[in-house]
Amino acid sequence: MSQSNHHRSLLGRLNRPGTVHIVDTHVSRTYRQKAMVAFATTTAVVGLLAAVVLSHNLHPVLGLIAGLLLGAVCGLVVGAVVASWPVLRVLLHWSAEIVLAAGVLSGWIALMQATTVAVSLLVATVVVGVPAVYGRTRRLAIAWWWCLVVRHRLRLHFADHAAGTATARHGSRPLILHARPTPAGERVWVWLRPGLSLKDLEADGQITRLAVTCWASEVRVIRASRSYAGLLRFDITRREPLAGTVISPLPVLVPQHIPTNPVSADLPPADLDLPDVPEDTDAPDAAPRRTRRTAPVGEPTPSRVDANYDYA
Repeated sequence: MSQSNHHRSLLGRLNRPGTVHIVDTHVSRTYRQKAMVAFATTTAVVGLLAAVVLSHNLHPVLGLIAGLLLGAVCGLVVGAVVASWPVLRVLLHWSAEIVLAAGVLSGWIALMQATTVAVSLLVATVVVGVPAVYGRTRRLAIAWWWCLVVRHRLRLHFADHAAGTATARHGSRPLILHARPTPAGERVWVWLRPGLSLKDLEADGQITRLAVTCWASEVRVIRASRSYAGLLRFDITRREPLAGTVISPLPVLVPQHIPTNPVSADLPPADLDLPDVPEDTDAPDAAPRRTRRTAPVGEPTPSRVDANYDYA
């Protein structure tokens, strides 16, 4: 069997149905091409700059060789990062879970090395059990757990929707920035890559399907910035915080016995009875009402207010 046939059979076995890939084949091929371009560009730019700088202290030929070697090293680093970016991006997506798992394992190992097994189990039970029993910390932990879940659910939705499109072939899917809990659910900020817009989400009916993907009751998408059209905000609703009964402390502050003024049942009150307010007997009488004189027939009527006009 020739080498080309061997490679084709190997690729056929790798791409057969049922094979799970961390990174799609076309995305990996695209990033390999980008890595080659990044390696050549970085080597040329860094090599020439380093050669110019080193030529002041070394022979021009030695400076050129040293600069090209330094540029090649920098180009290899940049090319390796670009080629492995799809894998690094997957690790970045799971960075919160990885850090959390590493922290729990390292803490458990340190606790086991410092104490006995019984004490370690007791400490772990207290550390995990007390927040789980206390309602406020339990709800806070569950809310942040939903933030982690929503990030992966949104990423899955964008990956399924963009399958086969130009943006998916180049790996340009929306970038999920940050998620935080809200009284109604979660709020997520998403940065759209070139080729996507908010109208695409609204036109294709993706917003309705987002609620199903995120296991929520409703999802609202709006622009999060007036300056950048690609920055969107996803408000995911799981519960209605205003539907519950709110216990108000105001009825407790109202006194039970409120004194009232006795009112005669025979005659209705003619005016307000304010015994604490003294009567003002020195107040002048009300000014007489002014009437406007009607101009006789033939006399011109004033068209504006005149200070010398007699209204008496």
